[in-house]
Amino acid sequence: MQEQQAVPPSGIKRIAVVGTGVIGASWVAYFLARGLDVSATDPMPDAERKLREAVARHWPSLETLGLAPGASLERLRFFDKLEDALEGADFVQENGPEREDLKIDLFRRMDAALPAHVILASSSSGLLMSKVQAACRHPGRVVLGHPFNPPHLIPLVEVIGGQASSEAAVQSALDFYAAVGKKPIHVRKEVKGHIANRLQAALWREAFHLVEQGVASTEDIDTAIAYGPGLRWALMGPYLNLHLAGGEGGARHALDHLGPPIESWWADLGSPAITESLKETITAGVEEQMEGKTLGGLAAERDQLLVQLLVAKGKAKVIP
Repeated sequence: MQEQQAVPPSGIKRIAVVGTGVIGASWVAYFLARGLDVSATDPMPDAERKLREAVARHWPSLETLGLAPGASLERLRFFDKLEDALEGADFVQENGPEREDLKIDLFRRMDAALPAHVILASSSSGLLMSKVQAACRHPGRVVLGHPFNPPHLIPLVEVIGGQASSEAAVQSALDFYAAVGKKPIHVRKEVKGHIANRLQAALWREAFHLVEQGVASTEDIDTAIAYGPGLRWALMGPYLNLHLAGGEGGARHALDHLGPPIESWWADLGSPAITESLKETITAGVEEQMEGKTLGGLAAERDQLLVQLLVAKGKAKVIP
């Protein structure tokens, strides 16, 4: 087991995780692995048992990646009442349902319960913080800290401020996530879906179009990505890959050479509608791909390979 040295900024020792479903439980495991105290809460029945079981499942992967000093499952406390979980928190990671009305009320309650300096970060994948923070007395400390699933393994966190968020709050969130070993990026404008989900949606759009038009099966699409550009994308993003594609001339040569063909491909991309017919086609294709497999087995092997990839990337000298 290798020990990671990433530690939280001084002053941030207790994290309140609000909402402990798939994303929240993953966050809990990650924060515990970074040597932090975690106070968790969720109103769903049997939430504590499900949370502790999920954290226990995630823990071996986190041990392989390396635990921070003081990391322990014993540092998790669960509370039935939101305000009890918030008491003494230095940072809040919220993971409630993706409903604007519920999110606004939740942030209003959290804002009322905590000192004005405590950052309130939301894991929301699509809601805009400008609307969520509107009901808060201290809207400046409300930011979006959107992870990619599963947060205990995928390093990316997108940090975005709403119209009333302070620059200091955004920077504090960026600093905190970086200090605990994440790869935060600052999304400079509020847009639906943020950055990574928009890029993912662009790929899905054409993937759905190609299936709809009978160009490829769902398995063909998955093979094309998983054994083609997806392998490169797991190592570097599209811009550095573009730069490598240009050889000695770099990105400029690649754009000069490939620009016209790329523009012609853009013009030919589809705009599918997710109709019942397309849903049935995709569902049937995926069910065929899953024959002889289980979701649990697929997820377990995915996580195992992700851990190996993250360990390898951590040893890279040049690739960022």
